[in-house]
Amino acid sequence: MSIKLNTNDGTLISHLVELRDRLIRGIGSVLVVFLMLAPFANDLYEVLASPLMSVLPEGNSMISTEPHGPFFVPFKFALACAFAIAVPYLLYQMWAFVAPGLYAHEKRLVIPLLVSSSALFYFGIAFAYFAVFPIIFQFFTSTAPEGVAVMTDINAYLNFVIKLFFAFGVAFEVPVATVLMIRMGVTTADKLKTKRPYIIIGAFVMGMLLTPPDIFSQTLLAVPVWLLFEAGLLCSKYILHDKPTSDGDDDDDDDAQAEDDSDDQRQPPAAE
Repeated sequence: MSIKLNTNDGTLISHLVELRDRLIRGIGSVLVVFLMLAPFANDLYEVLASPLMSVLPEGNSMISTEPHGPFFVPFKFALACAFAIAVPYLLYQMWAFVAPGLYAHEKRLVIPLLVSSSALFYFGIAFAYFAVFPIIFQFFTSTAPEGVAVMTDINAYLNFVIKLFFAFGVAFEVPVATVLMIRMGVTTADKLKTKRPYIIIGAFVMGMLLTPPDIFSQTLLAVPVWLLFEAGLLCSKYILHDKPTSDGDDDDDDDAQAEDDSDDQRQPPAAE
């Protein structure tokens, strides 16, 4: 006896199968990159720890309070690096899954957004590593009370810096979020300009929630978020400049097609 699936069930199953394939490809890409980075796990962690090691007092060093820490922590960071490196491919898999449901003008916008999202994510991580870490670690180590040896656990340090990397990487996506909100009609650039004071306060609140409880890291996150918000407003003027034209062209094509159909209906039959 054969079982027939209706159209909706078949469509749902096909979507689930495609989603499974996209997830497998994304996870597989992370694993492939991790296997390539695993032999250099210790070297990668040394690079990660260099901002702190360079400001530690003479004779101090990092420690491991867990027996398995020296072995697992470098591989944990290598896995985080693999995920960060695979971000463009992961975003592409997300786009490929939703692409069939997008309009033509939306598809034209996706590729620039994917490229800019990846670039801003990496730029946020680089900003945290090269600009933020030297300042906050210098401040933390210099404020240690007399007689206290600054000896940070390697796992605690890794969790701390990954949190900052994620915070700055996500926060630097503000221009993309701004352009998307304006493009989707959620708001307009003029309305966002009038709410600029609230945006600045929200940037500092974001810095308070996503960074450690110190004024330096909060400010170093809030100020770039505000500047990136202004950059998003500026970019939206150029990115959305052609939107009415493209929509107008589509409407003109529909009107022309409708006029052609009406002319065909009014045309009298040819005499035989």
